[in-house]
Amino acid sequence: MTKNSVSAQTEDQSLEIAKATQKPGQTKEQTKLIAKGIEKGIAEYKKRQKAKARDLDKKRKKLDAKQESLEQSANELNDDLLSAKQSKKQRTMQASDTGSPHYYTSFAYIMLILTLSWITFHMITVH
Repeated sequence: MTKNSVSAQTEDQSLEIAKATQKPGQTKEQTKLIAKGIEKGIAEYKKRQKAKARDLDKKRKKLDAKQESLEQSANELNDDLLSAKQSKKQRTMQASDTGSPHYYTSFAYIMLILTLSWITFHMITVH
């Protein structure tokens, strides 16, 4: 089939349409010319439909690529957030491993002992 040729099915359809709309007194040659015009119209319609389908396919592919890019960016952001949370947790654990709570506990015991000693000493010297 060449680029300008029309399928046999299209030829048959156009001839049927031309015969169905044939006027009284119209010659076979006129009917064939009308059928050729209808063929050209059908071919042009199909050509436009194919062009529209190609354009829609291109747009769909662009949208798919954008969506894939957005999904990849979202995954990267989630990974970054997860790693940030993990590093914050590690920093928190490292801060608690420095012995800071033990220092405060020891300090509290020392202050308690000093306070009790002072109260005891004060009670002994007053009586």
